[in-house]
Amino acid sequence: MWLSTLRSILFVSWLTAVIPVFAAEPMLVSNSLNTCQEDSMFTASLFKVVYTPNNNTAFLNIVATSSVEGSVVFDIAISAYGYTIIQTTIDPCKVGLAGLCPMTAGKIPLKFNLPVGEEAASQIPGIAYTFPDLDATVRVFLNMTDTKKSVACVEADISNGKTVDLIAVKWVLAIIAGLVLCSSAILNGLGHSNAAAHVASGALSLFGFFQAQAMLGLTAIHLPPVVQSWTQDFQWSMGIINVDFMQDIFTWYQRATGGTPSTIFDSLTTVSVQVEKRALSVMPDAAVNLYRRSAALLPRGAASLMKRGNVMTGSGSYIVYGIQRVAFRAGIETTNLFMTGLVFFCLFVVITIGAVAAFKGLCELAVKQKWMKGDKFLEFRNGWLTVLKGILFRLTLIGYPQMSILCLWEFTQVDSPAEVVLAVFFIVGMTVTLGWAASKVIRIARRSVAMHRNPAYILFSDPQALNKWGFLYIQFRASAYYFIIPVLGYTLVKSMFIAFAQNNNTAQAIGFLLIEAGALIAASVLRPWMDKSTNSFNIAICAVNFINAIFLLIFSDVFNQPPLVNGVIGLILFFLNAIFATVLLLMVIVSTTLIFYRKNPDGRYQFMADDRASFMKSQSQLTGTTELDALAATARGDKAGYKPGLDLDDDNESISSADMRRRTDTSNLTIPTTAPNGAYRNNNANPPHSPVDPSVPLFPANGGPQQRAPSPFNGNSAASQRSQQSSSPPSYRAQNNASPWQRGAGYDH
Repeated sequence: MWLSTLRSILFVSWLTAVIPVFAAEPMLVSNSLNTCQEDSMFTASLFKVVYTPNNNTAFLNIVATSSVEGSVVFDIAISAYGYTIIQTTIDPCKVGLAGLCPMTAGKIPLKFNLPVGEEAASQIPGIAYTFPDLDATVRVFLNMTDTKKSVACVEADISNGKTVDLIAVKWVLAIIAGLVLCSSAILNGLGHSNAAAHVASGALSLFGFFQAQAMLGLTAIHLPPVVQSWTQDFQWSMGIINVDFMQDIFTWYQRATGGTPSTIFDSLTTVSVQVEKRALSVMPDAAVNLYRRSAALLPRGAASLMKRGNVMTGSGSYIVYGIQRVAFRAGIETTNLFMTGLVFFCLFVVITIGAVAAFKGLCELAVKQKWMKGDKFLEFRNGWLTVLKGILFRLTLIGYPQMSILCLWEFTQVDSPAEVVLAVFFIVGMTVTLGWAASKVIRIARRSVAMHRNPAYILFSDPQALNKWGFLYIQFRASAYYFIIPVLGYTLVKSMFIAFAQNNNTAQAIGFLLIEAGALIAASVLRPWMDKSTNSFNIAICAVNFINAIFLLIFSDVFNQPPLVNGVIGLILFFLNAIFATVLLLMVIVSTTLIFYRKNPDGRYQFMADDRASFMKSQSQLTGTTELDALAATARGDKAGYKPGLDLDDDNESISSADMRRRTDTSNLTIPTTAPNGAYRNNNANPPHSPVDPSVPLFPANGGPQQRAPSPFNGNSAASQRSQQSSSPPSYRAQNNASPWQRGAGYDH
């Protein structure tokens, strides 16, 4: 079923992507005209040219401003991926270009069809009409006929309408990521904790790679067209999704809270927008000088407004780059981008909460109608609120890269005072929440080491800790429980470089290189993930991210390389990441699909070296004792180990060695034979304060020998342990008995 569903999705997406390629008419299009010479005497605020080879006609719609008077000759050079393929000279008087022979000073509106000769059309290779995201440029020098002096230079980027930025690709990627995450929750609910942990770890690593690809597109560094389109396929993972009616609401909200929305899309019919292909530091001197002179003449308030708004050139056209470039390509006004990402993150959280609550209701209905056995998802049904808390923490971790970038960037934009307040609330709230949760995991692990000389003991045996905090550590080996701290720091620092260095592409490139190099070294040396295959999976992702950082440094033109190098490196980056992403997708899909075809999903994976399996029961390790325990708990009205106050939240208790020995020593433990349950709470012989009582077996007695390091503080024999177990009060056992369903460490999505 899984395999057939995925095949259908991939087939439909392939048809959606391929059919328009064959059905669309071949053409070459240009939508903006850029100056490439200082003191250029010819500029254009509107420039649209469409050439169709079927009828050899070029349609031109230009609104230009000229200071040139007299006869000129056009020196034209056409280059693809930095390599010049055509160079020719055209005399407008000989080809009959009205209004350009001779040229006159003033505003020149031009709108006409220009026939293209067979000889000129034959020089254009056929691949130019089919290769997606064509990186081609036409540069025209206007030379005076009598003096041969260049008085103007303009260039236009050429596209063929084909792109790898496809809606179908985005939907397929999102659906696959969602299905894999849901499958991990199903496996966890069925009690296959080992398989669920591996599936969820792979899915989250894959989603993290998607976000890393999106971050490449958010940088202000020059990116070739194919790289821009490729990274645009992953912007949905950052919440950048265009919905028309929502954009209207965001615009209204911004106006209502004292902001001024941008109207770049409303002016497209009269003004061109340049999607920047070069960083401002390497733009033609004319454009840079014009921008600086314009900024110097503006009042201080207007200059600060321009820093946060869309950059407009002296010719009247706009330039978008970095985060603004992503917003423009997504069809979103730049002043609406923050609210777009924020609202979709909130919707994601609300929908997830509703789905969990609906699943809880469906399970109860199915049990009541006897469509499902009463022991199915029993522990989820009894403790679904605790599971939901873990899921919310997991969603906070998933959305942290998205919200950190957008919130920090909003501080530089100040779209409206209310939006700045929202940015402060979310960035501070999410950072403090994740930081506190990480510190909580570290305290629990240290307590486990002090009690049992093994961090995995409490981290994986206590169902409350596993379901609430496990999202931060289960993907790592037990001794690397602290690694979530470097991961959060890596995300925050990377977000700062993206948000705060939009005007300095060199700083962004060097920062990315250092950050990704540190991540690769840490992953390769520490190898913190749960097993060898998971380590290899994540180290490969870190290696590709580091290679991408090297490519970004090249794109920043810090080496002053020729344009041909950028064109070739852009193609290499696209093919490398496309192949790698395909391999990751296939690995995750095949691995998840095979698990559902196995009778024992946990058997597909080896037990981890940290011995977590000894402290965490899977369905495959259970016997009939589990059903008897569940029946007894139901008869007592217990919540199967879920209690109102988790003792791990009490951090003030002593963890000295003597105290631990006293708590785990059963020789001095006297329990009255008949007493109400409440009496045990006030009795001096309280049960041990360790979250997991060593006297309670963590796996069935007839389940076979398990290799688990015994607690060094418990010197009792197996017989004394059994006698203590039989004499322990029922309420204490119900609160500390591990459950087969409460597994997955927050992977219960």
